[in-house]
Amino acid sequence: MMNAGKYKRQYHMPPVKCMKWAEKEYVDKAPIWCSVDLRDGNQALVIPMSLEQKIEFFKLLVEIGFKEIEVGFPAASETEYVFLRTLIEQNLIPEDVTIQVLTQAREHIIRKTFEAVKGAPKAIVHVYNSTSVAQREQVFKKSKEEILKIAVEGAALLKKLAVETEGNFQFEYSPESFTGTEPEYALEVCNAVLDVWQPTPENKCIINLPVTVQHSMPHVYASQIEYMCENMKYRENVIVSLHPHNDRGCGVADSEMGLLAGADRIEGTLFGNGERTGNVDIVTLGMNMYSQGVEPNLDFSNMPHICEVYENCTGMKVDERSPYSGALVFAAFSGSHQDAIAKGMHWREEKDMDHWNVPYLPIDPTDVGRNYDADVIRINSQSGKGGVGKSFVTASLAAQMRKKGYSVGILDADITGPSIPKMFGVHGPAVGNDMGMYPIEAEDGTKIMSINLLMDDEEAPVVWRGPVIAGTVKQFWSDVVWGDLDYLFVDMPPGTGDVPLTVFQSLPVDGIVIVTSPQELVQMIVKKAYNMAGMMHIPVLGVVENYSYFECPDCGKRISLFGESHVDEVAKELGIDVLGKLPLDPKYAQAADEGRFYELENPHLEAGVEKIGNI
Repeated sequence: MMNAGKYKRQYHMPPVKCMKWAEKEYVDKAPIWCSVDLRDGNQALVIPMSLEQKIEFFKLLVEIGFKEIEVGFPAASETEYVFLRTLIEQNLIPEDVTIQVLTQAREHIIRKTFEAVKGAPKAIVHVYNSTSVAQREQVFKKSKEEILKIAVEGAALLKKLAVETEGNFQFEYSPESFTGTEPEYALEVCNAVLDVWQPTPENKCIINLPVTVQHSMPHVYASQIEYMCENMKYRENVIVSLHPHNDRGCGVADSEMGLLAGADRIEGTLFGNGERTGNVDIVTLGMNMYSQGVEPNLDFSNMPHICEVYENCTGMKVDERSPYSGALVFAAFSGSHQDAIAKGMHWREEKDMDHWNVPYLPIDPTDVGRNYDADVIRINSQSGKGGVGKSFVTASLAAQMRKKGYSVGILDADITGPSIPKMFGVHGPAVGNDMGMYPIEAEDGTKIMSINLLMDDEEAPVVWRGPVIAGTVKQFWSDVVWGDLDYLFVDMPPGTGDVPLTVFQSLPVDGIVIVTSPQELVQMIVKKAYNMAGMMHIPVLGVVENYSYFECPDCGKRISLFGESHVDEVAKELGIDVLGKLPLDPKYAQAADEGRFYELENPHLEAGVEKIGNI
């Protein structure tokens, strides 16, 4: 049983009020960035990265633009020691990049650390000891004076060994578990360390104030940081750094408010990887600045590549909803949202705006190597006349794409002849709420919306005029909550009249599949649909010929029941592909009648499936 009474607040407010940071509106310049992926992120992996993976990840961090990269805890792990020596001995560290190594404030560990980092062009040696009430009382069982002594002695040894060791060194100190430490005591310890190091403008040192465990709301942390920044000795020669973890889900907020409070530097990881709930996500933090017009000094312009390397090296997955980087963050599945985005994009094209301001999209997806239109692909099945098996082709393409593992929906826009629900064995009524209407899922997971799913009697005729039909289709687009889809197939009304024209104008369509049959009118049928697509500036993916032939079950001979095919000639003339020639086969009709159309394989549409899959 949960019992909130057993908890108390573990943070400590500054002894004086510190709220100047709240007067600032936004972070107006990029901090110094330090990636700790190769230590904090690596130690959080079920299977730590190999040497090769670490080197690949290090190169990615350099490519992104990190100038400070923590490479691990070389005294604590042979793997990290070897990695560090490999970077140094193979000259893999660029001239403008400083590596960082971590060490506890213990003599033998500090000495081993300097051995490991010997010969590095530039290195930050980061020493720490824990200062919180809980750690002092429960772990170390030492007084404040004894804990301060550990910090001072560690700082003195760093200063001594830096003189004795080949290399160019900068010092960093962390009162580990800062967020559980009394701010005035943390200040006392940090100032004592600074007195040892005596930082100068030419040789600044770093004081890192970590959110080792998140105990408070972000504004409390900001007040703690402001107190430290305003009372710290040698402040003009000290770089105040933050290392937020994410226990309360506030890593980004802690960082942003901490920067407002006076911090100069951020330690974090790509996509928030790290122990427990992770570190602050530098991708989110940097892109937040970017979205406000502030240059983050990190290059995230090829986000798909960054995600790919990250996932390959760590075995972790970038969540689909991870800000700026997830596969679905620029996808809108709500029809009203899609409509607003489409209109916003069109408005920008007309106005040629210098500044980005599109509904539902905080940044231009192309800035990070993405494209809004590529997230959900909408395929229309269209014919120049009725009776050519357009619904059959729509259902077949949707079923085959579903078998390939894609998330698929079918919008049955053929209001007067809705057949999709019966083919997939789904029945109404569809339900809705304040969010909109919800499609019904077939057994295979295909999401379907059709007028049949809203009627009391599925067999009742729909005798509506064109404007009413067009309005209904628009609602199927704008008011249906489709959820996460890869492909949405639209079974269009037949012909090229007012209703399909209105539908085309209402829906953002990525491609059209023209459906025809082998008859003398094929040229006219295909050209009508082709020309309509041209009027709407929608690409034609190709043409499918239905009822192409009948294959004798006894001898295997193909018989052209409706005459010889001319689809190849027409396709060549128009410069489009033939995506399939479908036979008359009783098993398809039987499966449709029994509501299990999704069970069937349709090898005759392989070219169409491949074409759609490559969009």
